[in-house]
Amino acid sequence: MGCVFADITLDNPRRADLDPIPVRALADTGALNLCIPQHLANQLQLETESIREVSMADGRMINVPYVGPLRVAFDKRSCFVGALVFGDEVLLGAVPMEDMDLVVDLFADESRWIRPAPTYPTPGPRLPPSDAAADGKPRL
Repeated sequence: MGCVFADITLDNPRRADLDPIPVRALADTGALNLCIPQHLANQLQLETESIREVSMADGRMINVPYVGPLRVAFDKRSCFVGALVFGDEVLLGAVPMEDMDLVVDLFADESRWIRPAPTYPTPGPRLPPSDAAADGKPRL
């Protein structure tokens, strides 16, 4: 199938004085969480929230730091997540991809990328304003 990559930006919402960091992430639909290398956790000055036991693809169980919060941005979409700290590259797991409503596109040009889901091409309310009552709540 090949590898699918996404150009994302990571930043620490608790530290507005730090610049966001653009990275190329491997979109890993087999992983749940965002995973980042230790050097990115250090650069973003992320706090360790806990130590978590995770299962590796080869069946090993290891304990890794869970840090956060992080803001993940892709195109005009973003979400807030925690991240597991291990490895030497950024892995974008299913939870942040789902949170930003992104899909894996295996047929994009000659490369493979992720993109916004076609059903909802832009973030925000999914009902047109005419479907909302005067108080802003959707009519059922």
